[in-house]
Amino acid sequence: MQLKSIFVGKPKEVPYNGEIISSGIFKKEVTGAVKVNKFNLEGDKQADLTVHGGEFKAVYAYPVEHYDYWNKKRPDLQFQPGIFGENLCVSGLLENDVNVGDRYKIGTAVFSVTIPRLPCYKLGIKMNDSKIVKDFMIAERSGFYLKVIEEGVINPGDKIELVYKDTYGLTISDLVKLYTTEKANKELLKKAIKAPSLQKDWQEKFAEKLRALS
Repeated sequence: MQLKSIFVGKPKEVPYNGEIISSGIFKKEVTGAVKVNKFNLEGDKQADLTVHGGEFKAVYAYPVEHYDYWNKKRPDLQFQPGIFGENLCVSGLLENDVNVGDRYKIGTAVFSVTIPRLPCYKLGIKMNDSKIVKDFMIAERSGFYLKVIEEGVINPGDKIELVYKDTYGLTISDLVKLYTTEKANKELLKKAIKAPSLQKDWQEKFAEKLRALS
């Protein structure tokens, strides 16, 4: 497992439907050391803290392995690391193997896996194609957010070390499926609701869904 590349950026104003909006999805690659702070990487900032950023979405990681899929699935678009607005492009960490609550050490920083990325319309703005938002969800290649457990410094090429495996076993893929192909899966909903490492607001959302199904 390895940190392949690092991306940071400040919010940028872009036109959308006759208005000007702010988005932090436009990031640039950093070639040297980057400090990891409690709520983001040095040089990085989120535009809308209601959907990105904060304690549980401080850093966004995306597997480099998915880029072959995207270039074959949507050859009309160009995909390369950083295009999805990720901070960390990683290898060896796929959504069906990564559990909510897993902890990884990169450089001198320690991160904990929290939730998958659910895309908003700003991804469509960046790609100049609104369909990519739906394609992103259907593909179930979401990447995942990280909470910073220990601040530190990371570098491109750093080894990623698993320091704690959450044995409850709720994967990032499980959570994505509850928004795509397994919306009515009561057993998976119950599993998510009881997951000790899943943040409370997500547990509450799934509890509401379960009540509605009942």
